[in-house]
Amino acid sequence: MSARLNKRILIISHGHPEVNKGGAEVAAFNMFKEFEGRGEDVYFLARTGQMPHGGAAFSSRNSGREILFHTMMDDGFLFSNIKTRHLWQEFRDLLLLIKPDVVHLHHYFLLGIEIMEEIRQSLPNCKIVLTLHEYLAICHQKGLMIKTNGKLCYKASPRDCHGCFPEKNPGDFFLREQYIKRMFSVVDHFVSPSEFLRQRYIEWGIAPEAISMIENGQPEVEVSADVLTKTEDSLVKFAYFGQINPYKGIDVLIAAVNLVPRELRRKMMIEIHGANLESQSGVYQKKVQGLLKKVKGNVHFHGPYEGAEMPKLLSNVDWAVVPSVWWENSPMVIQEAFRQKVPLIVSDIGGMAEKVRHGVDGFHFRHGSPADLADTISRCIKQRELRIDMVKNICEPLSISDCVDKHVVFYQ
Repeated sequence: MSARLNKRILIISHGHPEVNKGGAEVAAFNMFKEFEGRGEDVYFLARTGQMPHGGAAFSSRNSGREILFHTMMDDGFLFSNIKTRHLWQEFRDLLLLIKPDVVHLHHYFLLGIEIMEEIRQSLPNCKIVLTLHEYLAICHQKGLMIKTNGKLCYKASPRDCHGCFPEKNPGDFFLREQYIKRMFSVVDHFVSPSEFLRQRYIEWGIAPEAISMIENGQPEVEVSADVLTKTEDSLVKFAYFGQINPYKGIDVLIAAVNLVPRELRRKMMIEIHGANLESQSGVYQKKVQGLLKKVKGNVHFHGPYEGAEMPKLLSNVDWAVVPSVWWENSPMVIQEAFRQKVPLIVSDIGGMAEKVRHGVDGFHFRHGSPADLADTISRCIKQRELRIDMVKNICEPLSISDCVDKHVVFYQ
């Protein structure tokens, strides 16, 4: 049992996982629940764009310790609030009411990047920790580090960024970087869930000693007892879990199925569990739906799922697939799959390649290549013993308890 901190902690997220099911929101809330379970003096503040009756800035959820901040981000270039800046006074009032010793931000997106400056001005002696979950500060292209022509971006510069967004001058990108770095200057310590992302931010300008790599921790779950006993005559099941958008590579996965030899397709099943397809552009929806028609019978689209369902869903599959075409920092599904002793097939870039050891506890395939993914899937069908060997090699992912212990060092 860890020693009590004797500090008041405020964890801030850009969404509540009961409303927004992204990995960063889940990671922030998992930390809150772990601290709460330890009996620590902790609060959770989550942004929502849903304005309550009467226009109040805050409302509570589940308990007085979970607070929703009803605010909007109006400037997607600087992550600044313009129309809702009047709410900063109410935010300052909340800070002075709670008086946390530590504020741990798991994002500034949608909240407004000025939130860091507001915290420092209101609470000059509090410790501010910021977890960076993607590359938003570096890249205006949704923080993906992908050029608008679809190619991977290896290093941002004002001139290259202008090439992607010609309506903005190189000077605009230079000033954007300076503004974000000014806001970041009040942060006491940064956390990155992957070494890959950490190095990107060091190259961008954060001092190496100011940013630490700490993986997102996983809650304890029950592991299926029959993980090694699936029969040879059963279908080999592959599954995707997560958001559905053009950067997650669902189209790559479905196209790969169509390239698997017909005799092997009779021995496989692909399950897609994901939300927000209906929120994507009509062009992308038609592309996915067209691909699905070609592989009817081999691919089942299940739609959204709840986080609590993950252990059961994972226990029914042989392989989890993460086919993203961007640099992914640390997809939560990788740790969730390893927790259930499920090996992975992932794109060979970013945090995905870092977290999965090729040929040891999973396979890498060339990002964006349906043909290479099809070859990997075919190999897994033909050589079923590979899965058993990899299951035995899977290391236990970082627990949420150990994750919190690693963060506490920076709260002192």
